[in-house]
Amino acid sequence: MNPNPSRPRLRLRLTGAAEAAVRAGHPWVYSDKVRDPSRDGIQGELAVVYDRNDRFLALGLYDPGSPLAIRILHKGAPVSLDAPWWAARLDAALQRRLPVASPQTTGYRILNGESDGFPGLVLDRYGDCLVLKAYTPSWLGSLGGSSPATAAQSMAPSMAPPLPGLNLVELLQARLQPARIVLRLSRNIAASAESLGLADGQNLLGTDTSHSVVFHEDGIAFDSDVVRGQKTGFFLDQRGNRREVGRMASGASILNVFSFSGGFSVHAARGGAREVTDLDISPHALATARRNMALNIRHPAVARARHHQVHADAFPWLEKAPRGAWDIVILDPPSFAKREQERLGAIEAYQRLARLGAPCVAPGGCLLAASCSAHVSTDEFLSATRHALRASGLEWTEERIAGHEPDHPADFPEARYLKALYVRRTR
Repeated sequence: MNPNPSRPRLRLRLTGAAEAAVRAGHPWVYSDKVRDPSRDGIQGELAVVYDRNDRFLALGLYDPGSPLAIRILHKGAPVSLDAPWWAARLDAALQRRLPVASPQTTGYRILNGESDGFPGLVLDRYGDCLVLKAYTPSWLGSLGGSSPATAAQSMAPSMAPPLPGLNLVELLQARLQPARIVLRLSRNIAASAESLGLADGQNLLGTDTSHSVVFHEDGIAFDSDVVRGQKTGFFLDQRGNRREVGRMASGASILNVFSFSGGFSVHAARGGAREVTDLDISPHALATARRNMALNIRHPAVARARHHQVHADAFPWLEKAPRGAWDIVILDPPSFAKREQERLGAIEAYQRLARLGAPCVAPGGCLLAASCSAHVSTDEFLSATRHALRASGLEWTEERIAGHEPDHPADFPEARYLKALYVRRTR
């Protein structure tokens, strides 16, 4: 169905290599791979992709102003986009989360963009609050709820109409019954959203406008800033590694470098750590970590653990840090490479960080080194970290390599950003 019959559906083709990639399941098409558009495309509209033999290949979300011109929504046989089609796609994503969601874990990802069939869209749950983050303007006209976007659409001819059959707020209400839905926007679509009367952090549903939402992870309470916090308010993707640190923490001393909101530290304290030290350059982050520790003081092990904080830049502080002072050292920095041009510098930074952090580990202790930089491959990160460990003059045994949690599926190479290496100091 074309929601605007006066504007014919955009049709286009791809280069041979891009066509082959789409057939193989890759969800992205870059602008230099687009061929023969039937007309000038409009930001955010639905495009029909045909192959070289003029047969239907795919439906995609089109953004002519972006290097990433098409995000594939559907490939294969032609389909009619309607409300049941969207509902079935959301239901499939919910089915994937059954192993994660529980009364003990009320914070998790429901939609992980392309890997769940909603390209450029993320949906996270924090208790009865949903946070919807858009990375492409294609979704803005389909929000529904209290959003003014649908009404504004008719006054913004440069923006695409709603996607056929989709009212996101209505769909999420029907399936998940949230008390609140918060909209978050990536920087690249802020101007498009503003033209539709949308703002980062606004409610699409519900009257509660507070920043703070408390949720649970393995029975541990955490505070999420759903209005202005990084990502959607919390780093849900590190749940598995936080859980693993908690399992190893009994009787241990912990150094949590780039501690941010203290997630690793609280898990370690609940796991029986005798002391935990947060290291971060941000006073706001350290205050959040203190708040999260206080939220869990009801756990006897958390109450017993000594909690220290260091307000400092990690790199110079680690240069002078005590050698062999901690049983577990966690190196989980923010992304060192937000664009491809920063990749080589990021690899050097990971190597330097491991070089500085490794001597802090006590004999028999564990180093956890992690990366969330999509532009640095797993092999590049592991190679840099291993090089630093060899140069340390200490002896190490690799225990495991970890990646994405089940609620953060990564079904194509560019989506696989998260990696972590566990090593044990043997001498």
